[in-house]
Amino acid sequence: MNKRFQNETVIITGASGGIGLATAKKFAEEGANIVLADINLEGLHNAAATLQLSDPDTLLLAQCDVSNESEVEETVNTAIKKFGRLDIVVNNAGLMIFKKLEEQTGEDWTKVLSVDLMGAFFFTKQAFLQMKSGGAIVNISSIHAVETTPMVACYAAAKAALLSLTRSASMEGKAKGIRVNALLPGAIDTPMLWNNPNVKAHIEKIDIDSVGKPVDIADAIAYLASDEAAFVQGAALRVDGGRLARL
Repeated sequence: MNKRFQNETVIITGASGGIGLATAKKFAEEGANIVLADINLEGLHNAAATLQLSDPDTLLLAQCDVSNESEVEETVNTAIKKFGRLDIVVNNAGLMIFKKLEEQTGEDWTKVLSVDLMGAFFFTKQAFLQMKSGGAIVNISSIHAVETTPMVACYAAAKAALLSLTRSASMEGKAKGIRVNALLPGAIDTPMLWNNPNVKAHIEKIDIDSVGKPVDIADAIAYLASDEAAFVQGAALRVDGGRLARL
């Protein structure tokens, strides 16, 4: 098997389950050193057990609150100290709340923006400071960035802002030899989808043939991070099974 990421180092945030864990499996299969970053330490240990790596030295667990800039900096520094390099960052950590707009508070918005937007900014900043030419950043946005449902205003706004951050970072990253792209997942078979009260109440209708698997997103992330996407810069790749293409 051709291992596209042999000996490269990838940091994946929100890595304890769902898309993050599937992405870690994909990169591990293709030879990368894996840094699992998540605020949930128990979840990280469970994820590590799930990976079942043949060489545990290719794995680093980093308990990290992505909304805390100093913890992000420490995670990046620790990864480079252990593996000697940083090649790929997957900004996957996300937080979603469900409230009517008039019931939302400034604290709600700050909490969601701090994770969904600022976390990606903090890791991008560190990548720009420490990643060498040839690196790649993949930001996990959402189809909610372009079309959305009621009761998720701050999440949708954060994911839309993440697309703007991606565009800006792609322009500044180009001179550094760092590619920055975004991926917009649709409905993916994860607890976040099925625990969504809008889905449970049928406010957001889900056609079963439009529900993807975490591996579908992981495959797309790996493409954007690989040399196969060497000419892809500042893109927003929608991976939603054609959900938004329907009338």
